[in-house]
Amino acid sequence: MTAVPVQCACPGCSCAVEEATAMRRGNQLFCSQACANGHINSEPCHGHEPCGCSCAG
Repeated sequence: MTAVPVQCACPGCSCAVEEATAMRRGNQLFCSQACANGHINSEPCHGHEPCGCSCAG
């Protein structure tokens, strides 16, 4: 069976993540811990790796 990526639940994030590897917060799926935590320290979702998102503060 092929995993189908879903959109990260973080507002402004354009990343897709597989359900099996996603960070979970309640019933929402996120591409990273930073997105799941709401970017409380204005960190990007994937460290220093550019991903094209504008979700970090």
